[in-house]
Amino acid sequence: MKKIGLLVAVELKALKRKYGEPYKTDSYVGYEVLRYQMDGWECYAVHTGAGEIAAAAGTQLLISVYHVDLILNFGVVGALTEEMTHHRICVVKEVVHYDFDTSVADGCEVGRYLEYPTIYIPTTESLWQDAVKQNVDLKPVVCASADKFIETAEKKQELHRIFQADICEMEAAGIVLTCNRNQVPCLLIKMVADGLEGGLEEFKKEFHTSSDICLEVMTGVVHGFVEKAKQEE
Repeated sequence: MKKIGLLVAVELKALKRKYGEPYKTDSYVGYEVLRYQMDGWECYAVHTGAGEIAAAAGTQLLISVYHVDLILNFGVVGALTEEMTHHRICVVKEVVHYDFDTSVADGCEVGRYLEYPTIYIPTTESLWQDAVKQNVDLKPVVCASADKFIETAEKKQELHRIFQADICEMEAAGIVLTCNRNQVPCLLIKMVADGLEGGLEEFKKEFHTSSDICLEVMTGVVHGFVEKAKQEE
């Protein structure tokens, strides 16, 4: 049986609205791991809370302790362009960790990890491309990620101008870096809650609806993966 690791930052209620209570809950190093059955696959969901460090630690837990075959993350994000209106569904193809800055020490670009040729950290290309084939509404995007909630249109526009990113949030860099270093594939599906001109109030207003829709899309994509795997057996 395939094992899926599901990283949930702040959208836990959406998961429970969709799947109900888990059939088993584990406690491990300060995290609760919720176990579900998803299309015949075993799903281990970790509720990490917001932030890169928590997301990276939760990802490593799923990989090292539960030996998952795949990491999934769904969640709500902010838009950095006019095109990314609220309720726009997207799949992350690359992440830039925009507040990672060693430029004074090594002369490289802000956001660049030296094991990568550019500032853009790739997710698993085959997965996001398959996801787009299954759901044509998914827009491949660059995600700006850091431990900051970005509220103003000015700051959002600045992130887009500097990093050519489409959306912003607070966990993707930790997830993708950890997955890549462990050679575990990852797929991140996001939905815009607050548009370019929106801020905290719009985020709060749209949070639950956006979380539910995003999880529904991710569930459909996972079902497609399962059906494809069955056909290839």
